[in-house]
Amino acid sequence: MLHVGEIQVALVSDGVIHVDAGGPFGLTPRALYGRYLLPDADNLVPQTLTNLLLRIGGKTIIVDTGYGSRPTEKQRAIMRLERPNGTMLDHLARLGVQPGAVDLVINTHLHVDHCSGNTYASVNSESLPTFPNAEYVVQRREYEDAMRPNERTRATYLTENYAPLVASGQMLLLDGDAELAPGVWGVVAPGHTPGLMVIRLESGGQHALYVGDLAMYGVHFEKLGWMTAYDVEPLRTLESKRRWQAWARETDAILIFQHDPTLNAARLNGEGKIERVDVGIDGQAV
Repeated sequence: MLHVGEIQVALVSDGVIHVDAGGPFGLTPRALYGRYLLPDADNLVPQTLTNLLLRIGGKTIIVDTGYGSRPTEKQRAIMRLERPNGTMLDHLARLGVQPGAVDLVINTHLHVDHCSGNTYASVNSESLPTFPNAEYVVQRREYEDAMRPNERTRATYLTENYAPLVASGQMLLLDGDAELAPGVWGVVAPGHTPGLMVIRLESGGQHALYVGDLAMYGVHFEKLGWMTAYDVEPLRTLESKRRWQAWARETDAILIFQHDPTLNAARLNGEGKIERVDVGIDGQAV
């Protein structure tokens, strides 16, 4: 468990998938990225699904929901989805958090690996909220893009993960940066998608940033020119990272990485280099 002032932060896993290295590393040559992460014989690299549990002021908050129960057996095999310690809900249960106790769910964006756990399919194939008493939030621009996917994005925007929540009024659409709970800010950081949010935590003079897909791995945050092939607007990613690099150095913030299999958290030193911070995954089975 990590504390940022009065904010309690737990990292909760929904497992790990394996993706072609060309996705996370894009145009970066293997001779460079291989110093940080070598792909396997099938050119696959691991991508963790590390979400957040926040507690502040009596509120229980989830940031991103992973794949949940949505993937079929075939899809799990294609992604090589591994959950040796169970799903995100299993991790939450081990931390004493039941779905009905969650007050707020923040979606950084609406790609399938970040929001498929928002809902589940009932026996009648109806999409029901996984967290029945929670308010869900996402940027309006992200929702609009997700509802009008194109040939490149349609495979990752699946309406059952969010449209029913908007229709029922359970999902609030945000218009720009917003303080979502005391010291918990959703801040637009365009590039990966135009409506992507990072989650900034500020309390008691301490700072942290849930980086999300602004930088898939820690090395992406350190190196401005390294972008993923998934980024819709890579040059905007570069400028977003430049902004948050400066902020991280000024505040000595802890940076929490969602997809990095070797680095959960780090700080950026005065030379702009990543330095590991030891933060474990909470709720792991023992």
